[in-house]
Amino acid sequence: MMDTRPQASEFKSRSGLKRIAAACGYSLQGLRSAFRNEHAFRQELMLAIPAAVLALLLPLPALHKLALVAVLVLVLIVELINSAIEAVVDRVSLERHPLSKNAKDFGSAAVFLALTLAGATWAVILWPLLMT
Repeated sequence: MMDTRPQASEFKSRSGLKRIAAACGYSLQGLRSAFRNEHAFRQELMLAIPAAVLALLLPLPALHKLALVAVLVLVLIVELINSAIEAVVDRVSLERHPLSKNAKDFGSAAVFLALTLAGATWAVILWPLLMT
């Protein structure tokens, strides 16, 4: 009888603490690679770090500080996903194709929306502070 189960990645064979340790290692590799190779990620990170420090130092309730930092982290997360989409599209083919363009444009639009949300969140939370 033939095994009809889909092939799984060799990386999926680990379980328990080994899997968690490996996942943390892969995550750190991904962050290092994004920092080294993705200009937009570096730019956003260089903006997010001082902004997060500022958010934590502002005289605001803890929930407001959390929101300010969370939207910055969200931008970084969406940028990483966008970079992953771009890498997969480029891995499949460097040839221009409408579906490849759509995939990359959708990723870019997601980053734009995350940046817009971050800007709006900062504006709404900081407006009362700036008006006093």
